[in-house]
Amino acid sequence: MSPNDIISALRQVRYPGTGQDIVSAGMVEDDIAIQGFRVSFSLIFQKDNDPFRKSLIKAAEAAIKTFVSKEAEVIIHEKLPTAAPTEETWQSPNIFHNIIAVSSGKGGVGKSTVTANLAVTLAQAGYRVGLLDADIFGPSQPRMFGVEDYQPVAEEVNGRNIIVPVEQYRVKLLSIGFFVSADNAIVWRGAMASNAIKQMLNDAYWGELDYMLIDLPPGTSDIHLTIVQTLKLTGAIVVTTPQPVALIDARRGVDMFRNDKIDVPVLGIIENMAWFTPRELPENKYYIFGKDGGKALAEEMQVPLLGQIPLVQSVREAADDGLPIALQTGHPVALAYQNIVKSFTI
Repeated sequence: MSPNDIISALRQVRYPGTGQDIVSAGMVEDDIAIQGFRVSFSLIFQKDNDPFRKSLIKAAEAAIKTFVSKEAEVIIHEKLPTAAPTEETWQSPNIFHNIIAVSSGKGGVGKSTVTANLAVTLAQAGYRVGLLDADIFGPSQPRMFGVEDYQPVAEEVNGRNIIVPVEQYRVKLLSIGFFVSADNAIVWRGAMASNAIKQMLNDAYWGELDYMLIDLPPGTSDIHLTIVQTLKLTGAIVVTTPQPVALIDARRGVDMFRNDKIDVPVLGIIENMAWFTPRELPENKYYIFGKDGGKALAEEMQVPLLGQIPLVQSVREAADDGLPIALQTGHPVALAYQNIVKSFTI
């Protein structure tokens, strides 16, 4: 048995009041658990005196036994919907003037390092900056900002307790890494991950920001859809390395944002690890991942090439030490980030 089998069976059950199946009606909670032949999940009723409550529970159990397995042991929990705060009782203090998603087609291209340094560079330029680490399954921003031990706190704002982001290097930061153990894998279905992102956006005290940067997971997923459906993005930046295998996925990333259903402007491509420069030979360039691949992709996709960032040992060391390289005034890579920021700031 799988969750999809359970969902398919429950689509056969219709709510008598409307004739709509209970899955489409949003009555099936995203908490299906399967252990052997034991299946448990929750049904959401709009009111606790729903007249069809008992009959629906029996119908749901019968559907699973009929369409999935007659040996199934079905446990159904009953829930009421969580009441959303009304405008009269809750007004968000958050104002995001520009929201920029930083994306990559594949992992390992340095997207999170780029995002951290863009955020620090914007803050150094005098902008009010926030960074949401939306890479649910591989949150790395706490380490890059040197705040791994931060314990989120709540503050009452407009009559409601909301999360306070940590502030480091004049950048406000929230990450799922603050809420889970660094030693444990995050094993969540897409809906759970999406809900966590919504909470960090809507239930946090960001205040007024000139720029909100969002460090997206690699590839395309539910997280990306949640972000574009929850927020009106100013634009997206796609990070890639020059190697062909990365460019294939970066091309898909650009195409995703251009999709009619998403329609987010692509501000440009950043070619990371464009060449390797050893500390002992600072004038030398070794194109170990290929040369100008990101530049060629930008020309092909007709989007700006925002910049080419070299692979330098001190960049890795700075990230691991929680001190983004952008903090080092005069460093060649810091200067490269300053030029990138100038190309898209208003």
